[in-house]
Amino acid sequence: MMWKYFIAWAPMIFIAIANGIFREKFLAGRLRELAAHQVSTVTLVILFGIYIWIVIRNWKPESTEQAITIGLLWLGLTVLFEFLFGHYVAGHSWSKLFQDYNILKGRVWIIVLVWVTIAPYIFYRLQK
Repeated sequence: MMWKYFIAWAPMIFIAIANGIFREKFLAGRLRELAAHQVSTVTLVILFGIYIWIVIRNWKPESTEQAITIGLLWLGLTVLFEFLFGHYVAGHSWSKLFQDYNILKGRVWIIVLVWVTIAPYIFYRLQK
């Protein structure tokens, strides 16, 4: 049954890419890079929240454990995609990719990863 959640993760790629385009085309010219990063992190959390709510409502997990497993699956897929696509397709250096994990420098990307991990469980509980 987990295959459908694997497939359900794929549209998050397009949501994230659209959010990145919004950041580069709209926010980057109006805000400093760090502020644009932070604002786009918030918009991505909101967009993912809407999408994940819909997925969990339509394909309700069978248990708390399954909801947690879905979040962990999506975390793994997101990190894997970020690094493989970011390095091998977008051409970013490994150090640039790891830079977004430095919360001490205001890089808040990790909030997206935490959200992707816990949102299926939270929405499962709320919809129960």
